[in-house]
Amino acid sequence: MDEDEPISAKACDPDGRSIVLLERIWEKKIIRGHPEMSRYLPAVLATVTDPQHIEPDPRTGRSRYYRSGIGPSRWLLVVVSFEQQPGRIITALATRKDPARWKP
Repeated sequence: MDEDEPISAKACDPDGRSIVLLERIWEKKIIRGHPEMSRYLPAVLATVTDPQHIEPDPRTGRSRYYRSGIGPSRWLLVVVSFEQQPGRIITALATRKDPARWKP
């Protein structure tokens, strides 16, 4: 991450790891790819700080955070990369599917 790169938000996950959401990721990836997410920045941060379920992403060094009832669909999924410090939110999207490893 470039020291001067604008940050839209900062948070810590339940393990105390620092996580940032870069402005370019929020605007050019998340909002452009999932316009329904534009009103849900607080929900994205809440998903990372207080998830109902966390599981490894198929890609090494990444985690998936899930929370229900706070986004534009049944679940909100936020993927965080810990391949650098602080960790970075790399995508966020609404999904109707329950997390594969968790049976509510």
